[in-house]
Amino acid sequence: MSDSLTIALSKGRIFKETLPLLAHADIYPIDDPDKSRKLILDTNHDNIKLVIIRATDVPTYVQYGAADVGVAGKDVLMEHGGDGLYEPLDLHIAKCRLMTAGPVTEQPIQGRLRVATKFVNTAKRFYAEKGIQVEVIKLYGSMELAPLVGLADRIVDVVDTGNTLKANGLTPLEHIADISSRLVVNKAAMKMKHQRVKHLIDRIAEAVQQSQ
Repeated sequence: MSDSLTIALSKGRIFKETLPLLAHADIYPIDDPDKSRKLILDTNHDNIKLVIIRATDVPTYVQYGAADVGVAGKDVLMEHGGDGLYEPLDLHIAKCRLMTAGPVTEQPIQGRLRVATKFVNTAKRFYAEKGIQVEVIKLYGSMELAPLVGLADRIVDVVDTGNTLKANGLTPLEHIADISSRLVVNKAAMKMKHQRVKHLIDRIAEAVQQSQ
């Protein structure tokens, strides 16, 4: 249905910080994702739905057309590679930095550098560009633990205040990228629902500009 619009969001900080931008485009969820168990939320428009999924799945849903539009962190998009997506807008929300980190008192590294991260592709690219051979170990959470127990020499993770690193005897080392959330659009939806999608992009862009 060319009139319908599905927007993919993830729970938590991105959802909360996207709500005022959607409100500027006159889109309000009827259900509260924190209270409702529904994964597809109705809005004040019959033909606009919000799908609530894991942050890392947003680019995939949009790429394959299960959602027309989505909001995803630049860290997730860098890892995904961005195939089949347009990225028309930096929303300037959920800001942080993607960094390497290691122990404050680092031991001499024996052999190949071992790096723990959930951003496997990004970490490989970063070290390859520096000409450093690394062994990347994929973890899904609690990255800070890896150097403490000898699983890895370094981690690659998003850093906000740096307090979690500090509390675990780690320190930020190299800056990989500044991260914020971006609006992403399915390429086919941009063609087939051009007017609808363009209107949404314009209204959200207006809201972003006003909030700066």
